[in-house]
Amino acid sequence: MINGTMIVAEISANHGKDINIVKQSISRAKEIGCDAVKIQTYKPDTITIDCNNQHFQINNGTIWDGETLYSLYKEAYLPWEWHKELFDYAEYIGIKLFSTPFDKTAVDLLEKCGNPFYKIASFEINDIPLIEYAASCGKRMIISTGIATENEIQEAVDACRRKGNNDICLLKCTSQYPAKIEDANLLTMVDMKNKFETEVGLSDHTEGTSVALTASILGAVIIEKHFILDKSIVGPDASFSMEAKDFENMILKIRECEKAVGIVSYELDEKKRNSRKFSRSLFVIKDVEKDEIITEENVKSIRPSGGMQPIEIRNVVGKKFAEKTKKGTPLTPELISKEQ
Repeated sequence: MINGTMIVAEISANHGKDINIVKQSISRAKEIGCDAVKIQTYKPDTITIDCNNQHFQINNGTIWDGETLYSLYKEAYLPWEWHKELFDYAEYIGIKLFSTPFDKTAVDLLEKCGNPFYKIASFEINDIPLIEYAASCGKRMIISTGIATENEIQEAVDACRRKGNNDICLLKCTSQYPAKIEDANLLTMVDMKNKFETEVGLSDHTEGTSVALTASILGAVIIEKHFILDKSIVGPDASFSMEAKDFENMILKIRECEKAVGIVSYELDEKKRNSRKFSRSLFVIKDVEKDEIITEENVKSIRPSGGMQPIEIRNVVGKKFAEKTKKGTPLTPELISKEQ
């Protein structure tokens, strides 16, 4: 598996109906440091039906309002005859390619292509037969939770486990296009890890990098974001997809966040040990004579180290100096008279 957060470039409908654009997208994703690329596997007739009554019209405040489901998916789908060539190409250049299936026939196709993971989209999380079918392939299950209730998430997780598949990652997702940062609620992602005992990640539909960076700090093992070579490629997802140059910048920042999070450690490495010479200790701050009484006027806790620990001030005040001592000398046990 990937070391650190697996960063996924979601191509979705950003293919311009040209297989070469998809290949260029896969190649560019590899160049900028993505760990994997994701596509979607459906046909208009496997995801909906060609019908324009009120049930199939999009009019709920999305960027696709005015279309029917069938017309949208007809424009957006990636031809099935491209799949094997794209999987072979990704393997050839050395990057993972995987897909979201929307029905059992899509799973069958993807198995023939060597699909390594299965992503279940938010709107399919209640399709338990589909989840069971994909989970039975024994591959990692990545499940978006954008529209799901807590019970529906549990049912999806249970469906995988019934098929003997416990390799599950739940993605926190806000099913808005684009989504608002204030609706991200990433603490839910943290809670899902504990509640459902799975790995967790983020499917990010927000603009910019803030939500993705925060998710990486909070423990996301997968971050998926819509990717487009440039927005001159016209398509239904272009407006909320991130261009390659910005995607690369996001990856660099996520990798910096991973370095900053680091590991739990209380050990003193060489750098810390070197810095300890500037920690406080007890020093003689005035010239003193032998047998002079130690007070808080002639001994003080100051920087640097070298003398006794500051807490020892309570034990040495009132005792006598064993010898004449100059200002700026670290106070050590040898300077304290044994005869009191």
